[in-house]
Amino acid sequence: MEREIIRVEPFSTNFEKWGAPVSVCTRAGNMVFMSGMPPFDPDTGELLQHAPFERQAERILEQMKTALEAAGSDLDHVLKCNVLCISAERFKTFNEIYKRYFPKNPPARIFFCVPEWTGPFDIEIDCVAVTKS
Repeated sequence: MEREIIRVEPFSTNFEKWGAPVSVCTRAGNMVFMSGMPPFDPDTGELLQHAPFERQAERILEQMKTALEAAGSDLDHVLKCNVLCISAERFKTFNEIYKRYFPKNPPARIFFCVPEWTGPFDIEIDCVAVTKS
């Protein structure tokens, strides 16, 4: 199976600007792998710095939708999400937001806390999905 790099703008360009050696999305066969993304400002494409936690989580989930669609998938085809967060206190709030994006038959998921970030944000999410038939 050959690996294909999926460019998703403006996210791919942002990672390149920062010198981050990462692809937003890759696809092999019908499998889609989305890298962990911080929240980006939808107007400027820059990092959404120090935004309220709820806004950060919503932005990332919207970015997931965009990236998955670019790869021929969507939220209904997500198999697994990894959620990295700076505080366990955000778990309940995150679940309320997450339920809006995955109201029925949610994918497998883990939520775990990290001690520090490389940037001014509180959450990052990656996922594995399959393409739409």
